[in-house]
Amino acid sequence: MRRRLNLSTRPFYNERALNAVLAVIAVLVLAVTAFNLWKVYGLSGRQAESQARITMAETKAREFRSQAVRIRSSINPRDLEATIAAAREANALIDRRMFSWTELFNHLEVTLPPQVRIASVRPRVEKDGSMTLGLVVIARSVESVDTFIENLEKDGLCQGVLSRDEFLNQDGLIQADLVGRYVPAKAADAPPGGDR
Repeated sequence: MRRRLNLSTRPFYNERALNAVLAVIAVLVLAVTAFNLWKVYGLSGRQAESQARITMAETKAREFRSQAVRIRSSINPRDLEATIAAAREANALIDRRMFSWTELFNHLEVTLPPQVRIASVRPRVEKDGSMTLGLVVIARSVESVDTFIENLEKDGLCQGVLSRDEFLNQDGLIQADLVGRYVPAKAADAPPGGDR
């Protein structure tokens, strides 16, 4: 009969427990491996879907680019310039319709000195979208015209008001042609269509 030799101080003869622990560890390793394989399979499927979407988007982008080239080549430059000019004209008309005569006359009434009369008012929309205001005024003295100009600028109705021409009219009164940049106080609150 053969005897097993055990040189350990505390011998361990229960091999079943050791085998059970090793089996549990092996099952866990297999489960984690299966889970990782399942995740890799799912991610590769998503990557294939994403790649298909990218390819489709690139194909559509190429189609759109070729359509844009065809459309650009079919546009007549003269027609395009005519359309741009018409759009500018339409925008100028819209700006004129948005002009509030009521607001302008209310400001003029507040800033006008008693010795000055307004003979004409000419608002004009510039190419940059700003508005220039031309006024012809009649006054008894140059000082009255200067006071009116100061009042316009102080009120904020106009900026950079200049007298382009001053002369004595047939009645012996000063007639001055004024021009300045019109700054409406309530441009955003102007009613649609403006006041006429």
